[in-house]
Amino acid sequence: MKFVPPALATLVDSVPTGPEWLHEVKYDGYRIEAVVHRGRCTLYSRNGIDWTNRLPAIASRCEEIGHDLILDGEIVAAGSAAGDFQELQQRLDRPVSRGVNYVVFDLLAVGSRSIRKAPLEERREGLLEILNGMRGTVRPGRTLPGDAASLLDRACTQGLEGVISKRLDSAYHSGRTLDWRKTKCERRQEFAIVGFTPPSGSRIGFGSLLLAVREGDEWIYAGRVGSGFDEAGLTKLLSRLERLERRDSPLGELPAGLPRGTRWVRPQLVAEVKFTEWTTEGRLRHPVFVAIRSDKRASEVRRETPRRTA
Repeated sequence: MKFVPPALATLVDSVPTGPEWLHEVKYDGYRIEAVVHRGRCTLYSRNGIDWTNRLPAIASRCEEIGHDLILDGEIVAAGSAAGDFQELQQRLDRPVSRGVNYVVFDLLAVGSRSIRKAPLEERREGLLEILNGMRGTVRPGRTLPGDAASLLDRACTQGLEGVISKRLDSAYHSGRTLDWRKTKCERRQEFAIVGFTPPSGSRIGFGSLLLAVREGDEWIYAGRVGSGFDEAGLTKLLSRLERLERRDSPLGELPAGLPRGTRWVRPQLVAEVKFTEWTTEGRLRHPVFVAIRSDKRASEVRRETPRRTA
């Protein structure tokens, strides 16, 4: 049994309505696939990197299920409705990760048999039967009942990141499709870090990160973010940035108005940033740093624009 590239949701402008849709909590964590084979569990990140050693308690719990299988889900910080990404990162940085749960929302294989072609409704029934009411470290994901028209408002009021909607009759397809859709409570996405500015005043580390998205063969400047960091984070991230430093800009077009002393880096680190909107110049307005995403490649970063689906 091998790792299966995950199915991904397309960002849309509204929650789809109709009885053919299942709505789930959008969790604030890391996507993880659990492959249990011959009694051993291997945990993979969304890009196929082995995370088993980082999450031994979750691997052990999956092995206790007693079946060869492939599970798809997300690890989140325990203690909140949909997880807290920054808290999750802090827990993962500890020598032994504690307070981390694995929320499972799909079943891709049972025994040696792939069930990816089965409709989601059947896969979910099988998942609930196999997990059989498990709680705590490994548990099924939450569905969101009720009127889809008001679902996003209710999710945002509860402090959730958003809503994931999936067609009940859909097979499991790796990659991004409209069978899985996501609507968000706030604008938030990943950017490649292409440089940083020097600190000013009493600030340590750096002043702000320079961000970019990929368009074709070029890196396009998206603005800079200087809020959302603590002192420990500034120092730790500066060390990583200095190891990636380069002499020239990786951007296709150099933006005007950058401060003296701006330094450039190879676009390898990915930062997740929340913001209020895009300006007409293609810059972020009121950006706030959330976290470094070690599970995503910079080459995958694109500007996310919600698809109109009405």
